[in-house]
Order: sequence, then C-alpha cells, then structure tokens
Amino acid sequence: MADRDHRGGETPLDAVVRDRGIDAPDPSDETGSPGGGTTASDTSGPRPRVARVPEDHDHDTFSVEGIDTDRREGLLEAVLRDVDGVSAASATRRNGTVGVHHDASLSREALREVFAECGLVVAPGDEAFEARRASQFASARVAVAVLFGLMVATPYVAVLYPTRVEWLFYDPVTVQYLQSILDSQMTTHFFINLGALSGVAFLVACGPAIRRATAAVRAGRFTGETAFVGSVVALYGYSTLTAFTGLEGAVHYDLVAYAVVVATLWTQFGVTDTAVDPATGGESAADAADTDADEPVAMTDGGR
Repeated sequence: MADRDHRGGETPLDAVVRDRGIDAPDPSDETGSPGGGTTASDTSGPRPRVARVPEDHDHDTFSVEGIDTDRREGLLEAVLRDVDGVSAASATRRNGTVGVHHDASLSREALREVFAECGLVVAPGDEAFEARRASQFASARVAVAVLFGLMVATPYVAVLYPTRVEWLFYDPVTVQYLQSILDSQMTTHFFINLGALSGVAFLVACGPAIRRATAAVRAGRFTGETAFVGSVVALYGYSTLTAFTGLEGAVHYDLVAYAVVVATLWTQFGVTDTAVDPATGGESAADAADTDADEPVAMTDGGR
C-alpha cells in the first residue's frame, strides 16, 4: 500500500515525528495547511494543498533519494513544516525533490541539521550538480553507442555479411549483385560513412575510458581499460588501412561498433558507477567498501 513503509521498523524519520509530537499525515486527506489544520471551506471535498508563503521567504529545492513512499513524503513534510521559520514544504517522491519555503534567517545549514536528525544525509550542492551532470552524460553515451552501433550494423547486415556467408542465406544472383556494389567506386563512400560512425561512437561513448587508459599509460600502469582501448584503436586502424589502401583483408568497423556498445552498456548497467568518474573521484574503493550498508540514505542538495 502507498501509505506503508516497506523498510519495516522505526526509521529516524519516524522517531523525529514521535519525539516532536507531530501527527502522522493521513494519506486520504488531500487538504490542509502548513500547520496541519483545515478551515470550513476546506471540508467541502478533496482539493490541492495550499500554503500561504510570505513574499520575503526564500525557497530551496533539494534532490532526494530514499523518500520512496507516500507515507515518508508526508512525514518529512510534517517535520519540515514544524520547524520555526518554515512556511511551506513539499516532498515529491515521483521526481525525487523536496522544496522548502523558509524565512531568510533560517540558514541552509539549519535545514541540513533537520535532515540529519531525520537520518538523511545532505551533500553539498556542487557535488550534487556534478553527480547529476555525470549521470546525464552517461545516459547520452549509452544513446550514442546504441544508435551509432545500429547505424553501423545495418549496412553490414544488408551488404557485407551476405557476401561473406553467401552459402547460408542468399542465392548466387543476390550475392553477385552485392559483390558488384562493393567492387564499384561506391565502396569508398560506403566505408567513409562506416568509419566515421564507428569512430565517433568510440570517441564519444568511450571518452572516459579513453582518458583513464591514457592516464594509466602515462603513469606506467597497464589496466583492463588500457587493453580495451588499445585493441579497439588497433582494430580501427587496421580496418581503415584495409578499406582505403591495397592491404588485403576484411574491414571490421562492425566489431569496433559492437565493442563500443558492449563496453558502454556494461559500464552503465554492470559494475561501474557512471555517476562518478574513477579517474577524478576523490574516494578510493577501499573507503567505499568501509561504508556501512545500514547508513542513512543520501540526499543531494539541488541548490536554490
């Protein structure tokens, strides 16, 4: 149910509500004011919650992780509205934000202390911004890798693969026609497009890996990313020489694209945290391993 907390047991937020004597919000009650009361005009039926906010009050927005039930939304709002100087508070778990209208005399540090009392950790705004931006770039790299990978794979499936395994699916007439296309001057433009697509996909989608591999080489270290980047660069160089010189062999821009897609998806959904670049992160893996799994959930401060 939406009003139940799946975590079980009493959380620090529940303890704060109990200690302050705050009435737990009723999920079925859609009306109310920051003080929790209703007026005669409010009893006519469900209406959106309305709060009177003084014009001189400041507004801060926090990006939140961990407020994942309607009940926890209501409890956090009730705790914030109980703070002296707060005129309104709104928590939205759907997009993970908490907005607070407060008097200018109430500092952001004081709000952080309230969150800490509720068992919620608030990170500095610049760290939250960097984390969100890194996450957005990671999603963009996945899109580039998948889309460009499909754009490279389609010509291979339609033209090149049939000429390499003609005995499997295609009749001799079709294979001869496709081979004539590859023997014509169109091949140059064909491979230029494939080389550009696979190259851009590699540079954009694997940009962080390339930077980390380069830094490792300069430091005299050999890592898995160094081997991956070196292999892809070697394969791309070989395919380019084969496509535009007299070097005999097959052009493998498709393998470059496939490697980029697999590496990007593995980084995004596998073992690597894409919101933090290991090449620039300030914490070591050992520090992260020492973190207690039962620590309070993290909240990131979105700034004003």
